[in-house]
Amino acid sequence: MAIRPILLHPDPRLKTVARPVQAVDDATRRLAQDMLETMYDAPGIGLAAPQVGVLLRLFVMDCAKGDEPPDPLVLVNPEILWTSPERVPYEEGCLSVPDHYAEVIRPAAVELRWTDLDGGVRQARFDGLRAVCVQHEIDHLDGRLFLDHLSPIKRGMITRKMVKLKRDRARDRAEPARA
Repeated sequence: MAIRPILLHPDPRLKTVARPVQAVDDATRRLAQDMLETMYDAPGIGLAAPQVGVLLRLFVMDCAKGDEPPDPLVLVNPEILWTSPERVPYEEGCLSVPDHYAEVIRPAAVELRWTDLDGGVRQARFDGLRAVCVQHEIDHLDGRLFLDHLSPIKRGMITRKMVKLKRDRARDRAEPARA
C-alpha cells in the first residue's frame, strides 16, 4: 500500500469525467487500498480515484465517527438509482480543496448500485452523512467539485485562494533548505 498525492483544485483532471472500471482485478484492489490509506492519512471520509489522478469510476469512503471502529467501503462503477425528494443542507469540504468549507444542498437520501472488490453487485440506500459523502464522491467521478454547487462569486473566491496555495507550495518545494 502507498499514500498517493492528492490533486488540488484547480487541476484539469478534477474536471474530467472518469471512465468505468473494466474489471475488478488486483490492480483495482491495489488502487482501492492505496486510496483508503491516502484518505485516512489526509484525513478525510471519502476519496475518488480522480483525486489521485486515476480517471476511473471508483471511490472509497469511511464515515465512522470518533470512537467507532473503521467502516471502509469501496464502490466501483457506482450509479445513483434513486434520490429522495427531500433536500438538506450540509457543510462540505474536500481533500482537493483543503481548508475550505461551504454549505451544499443535496438529496437527503440516495439509493446506489455498485460493484464491490470481489466483483459482486451491491445495492443500498444511504442517508445522513453517508448520503452526502456518496453524492460528493460521485460528483468527482462526473468531473464536478462541491464548488460547482456554489455561487460564481464564492467559487471564484475559493479558486483564487487555491491558485495562491498551489503557487506557495510550489515555491516552498523549489526553495533550497537553509541551515
